[in-house]
Amino acid sequence: MPTEWNKQVRQAEDVARLMAPLAAALDREHFWTILLNGKNAVVGLNLVAIGSLTAALVHPREVFKAAIVGNAAAIVLCHNHPSGDPAPSAEDNTLTKRLCEVAEMVGIRILDHIVLGDGGSFRSLASEGMMGGSR
Repeated sequence: MPTEWNKQVRQAEDVARLMAPLAAALDREHFWTILLNGKNAVVGLNLVAIGSLTAALVHPREVFKAAIVGNAAAIVLCHNHPSGDPAPSAEDNTLTKRLCEVAEMVGIRILDHIVLGDGGSFRSLASEGMMGGSR
């Protein structure tokens, strides 16, 4: 993991700045979890799924596996939209709600779900009030 990753995640911009270079040239949707310790410092990055132009099949088991094994206190969900438009889809909102419900059960907080678009653009579902009760 690059040294610039060894920092705290304080806001959505921190996540977007770290993840935008990874997503910049991707032609398919990729879904990651960013693993955080109790002080919200990045301790790992997990590629959960690679999908198509418009979707990636994401299962809660795969989202939380690395977080549980890595003893993460919290995670941030992140995926790209190859279309370049970071606006969350209805499916993004539904998935986020479902994952927040699972997070409550397993005791791992989801701090945010960031959707990356072109040119460093992004949307934060937490900032837009679309997260469940896991924060």
